[in-house]
Amino acid sequence: MEPKYSQLTAMLAITKASLKATFRSPSAVIFSIGFPLIFILVFGFMGEGSGFSVDVALDKTSDTANPVYGIIKQINGIHFIDKPDTLLKEDLEKGNLTAIINIKKNAAESPAYTIELKSSEAVKEQDLQLLQSILNSVIGNINNSKYPNTPTIAKIDTNVQKIPGRIYRRIDFILPGQLGFSLLSAGVFGVAFLFFNLRQQLVLKRFFATPITRPYIVLGEAISRVLFQMIASVVIISIGVFAFNFTLVNGVTTFLEIMLLSLLGLLVFMGYGFIVSNVAKNESTIPPFANLFTFPQFLLSGTFFPITVFPKWLQFFCNLLPLTHFNNAMREISFEGASLLSVWQDIGVLLIWGVILYAIAIKVFKWE
Repeated sequence: MEPKYSQLTAMLAITKASLKATFRSPSAVIFSIGFPLIFILVFGFMGEGSGFSVDVALDKTSDTANPVYGIIKQINGIHFIDKPDTLLKEDLEKGNLTAIINIKKNAAESPAYTIELKSSEAVKEQDLQLLQSILNSVIGNINNSKYPNTPTIAKIDTNVQKIPGRIYRRIDFILPGQLGFSLLSAGVFGVAFLFFNLRQQLVLKRFFATPITRPYIVLGEAISRVLFQMIASVVIISIGVFAFNFTLVNGVTTFLEIMLLSLLGLLVFMGYGFIVSNVAKNESTIPPFANLFTFPQFLLSGTFFPITVFPKWLQFFCNLLPLTHFNNAMREISFEGASLLSVWQDIGVLLIWGVILYAIAIKVFKWE
């Protein structure tokens, strides 16, 4: 009696063969690992910047009708950030904001004002010292020019309030974006070219001559793509952690949550790859169709710079894109220590995109 044909064994054989072929493909390796690593290395070796530039915020209760504030707000190297208190607190914790300045008017004649600074442990000490030096210089100039007979118009409180925080390095922003870049490229371009070529070269048709069923054929090829990209994700994260101190707040737990989110993101992006592989008439039409989905996201989804640099009307469009929500969730999990459950809104948007893309993919999918 002949043994029963195993669909699972056949699927695993397809997965193994496809995975070997993917590792031997230069384009797959370059798009999934090469390009993201190049960007990570470039931004990683750029350091954290230099020069005279201090970002501060003014406390909402601060007195603004005083000469000190009138002068410091005109200094080019000091940038006043206007955000809600919750966002300012986040910027302080990350070290993106040097201090929150509170200028209080005193009842006593001297000094007329007291300047209090609120900072965090994530802020570079030299930046805080630079801000204090600038404020002292401004106060001294005002005293000399307008109030020579007054001991001082204002005094800086030496007790700087510091909240807990971690240094937010450039790599903490860049690496999640490059991981998203890698997953989106692999999910769209990799799947589109893979299934288009399998169809064009009649490989799928040859599979029909075997006892394996169609779902197992698709699963075998898809699993090979997923395994390859998960390995690429591990490589990217490892280099970020060991070479550039990429932040994984909760260590292994954070890493595992990142991998689960990467898996979800890849599966969603693969949906559009299936669509392109079926609507493309020839290989030359695959890149244009794929770029309709990928190129806007590379630019507008916070891959290389925050979407807050765009106008408000464009930010609305940015927040509709799936890669934006993947990047946001990835950064919150890696640096903020958020869990997958706490980023449910971003995951929800990804799932909605997944349902839409796979619904279209099922409609247009062709075997021959």
